[in-house]
Amino acid sequence: MKAQKVTSSSQSTHGRWYGDACGTAFGLELLGERWALLIVRELMFGPRRFSDLRDSLPGISAKVLTERLAGLMDNGVLTRRKLPPPAAVQVYELTQWGYRAEPLIQELGRWAAMSGAHDPTLPLSPVSFMLSLRTMFDPEAAGKWSTRIGFRFPDVAFTGTVENGAFTVLREEPDGAAAVFRTPQAPPLAAMAYLGMSAADAGVEVTGDLEAARRFLTLFSLPERIG
Repeated sequence: MKAQKVTSSSQSTHGRWYGDACGTAFGLELLGERWALLIVRELMFGPRRFSDLRDSLPGISAKVLTERLAGLMDNGVLTRRKLPPPAAVQVYELTQWGYRAEPLIQELGRWAAMSGAHDPTLPLSPVSFMLSLRTMFDPEAAGKWSTRIGFRFPDVAFTGTVENGAFTVLREEPDGAAAVFRTPQAPPLAAMAYLGMSAADAGVEVTGDLEAARRFLTLFSLPERIG
């Protein structure tokens, strides 16, 4: 008896590179093209405009970004919609399945940071920095401490919440935060969190509860280099 042909919405993608049933192979076929995974990273805290994505990924061309967005939409990783008035602009956002890629991005980042070739001084987007905090958070160091810390960049703001040994991040104004870090770029904040640089040396303005801000930065550390 002839086997029935199996069809699915992902048939044209799964197997196109490797012809391998492994989920890892399929994942690479979905997100392995250059820039694809970084686009997903930049959408991890909510919808963004095409221009926002280009600003966060300065090395990508408009043509390649258009192609990658189309491919990710075709594969169900993200979707496109128009915001209601008065914004009335088109944005891209992850699907429920797309958001489930966060642990993948975190573990890949943690693993790569163990390499001696990793250069933490390279450019870093605000979203990438906030995801790095989610990745490098130490629940044991946080203990039962609870706090809300704000981060203000020129075009975007975030609020990080430490509670019950977990660290969550929302893209929102840091109203009511215990302390707020203000900086024109993300790398100075990374230097404070991971290299112990002072706010004055990093050129970062810190307002609010300075002790809470100092303690907050002790909750994150890069993994030991073994590669």
